[in-house]
Amino acid sequence: MSFTTFILAQTAVAQKGATAASQVSDMTVWELAMKGGWIMIPLAILAIISIYIFFERCFAINSVNKEDKGFMQRIRDYIHGGQVDEALHLCRTTNTPSSRMIEKGITRIGRPMNDVLVAVENVGNMEISRLEKGFSWLATTAAGAPMIGFLGTVTGMVQAFMSVANAGTNANITILSSGIYEALVTTVAGLLVGIIALFAYNYLTSRVKKVMNKLEGSTMDFMDLLNEPVK
Repeated sequence: MSFTTFILAQTAVAQKGATAASQVSDMTVWELAMKGGWIMIPLAILAIISIYIFFERCFAINSVNKEDKGFMQRIRDYIHGGQVDEALHLCRTTNTPSSRMIEKGITRIGRPMNDVLVAVENVGNMEISRLEKGFSWLATTAAGAPMIGFLGTVTGMVQAFMSVANAGTNANITILSSGIYEALVTTVAGLLVGIIALFAYNYLTSRVKKVMNKLEGSTMDFMDLLNEPVK
């Protein structure tokens, strides 16, 4: 091979590389995502379900936080006045986690205080469990999505090197680099979905902990109410 032929061959390879780079830069996000192959399908499903759970749980927790500040005072007045039925009716019409806990406690009035406390706490645990519905999915997505992305990268790299091997003497850096960037798309997608799910999980967990603290406060207020002397 003459020097001139070598230079022409390298120039052709460089032009192909420049053309490929130009095509990559002109790709839309959707077109780039499609380069990830079938691995992008489970990642997309995980992302959609996680986003749905996040907003649905946010609305559920917000509705729980809307408490009537005068609720406990009215319960106190009813209990001290011997109006148990009215207190139960107020709990049922208020229909919040704390009101359902208090309702259970009222139905146990007359039993040992420890039995009342256990009944109230059991209802509180069930209320927290309802609020945490879907949290396990977010936790699984936060851990699993990056792994699925890495799996796509590995399979993509295998396909890239197979393409180079099949190209034989015609193999060049353009064939290899094209396969590599397509493989790395799944890694980026997996990390993105995992990070979103992780932040969503931690945010919702912190919100539920605040609700739990409020329920514990309501439990203590109710138990104190039962121990207060009737004026």
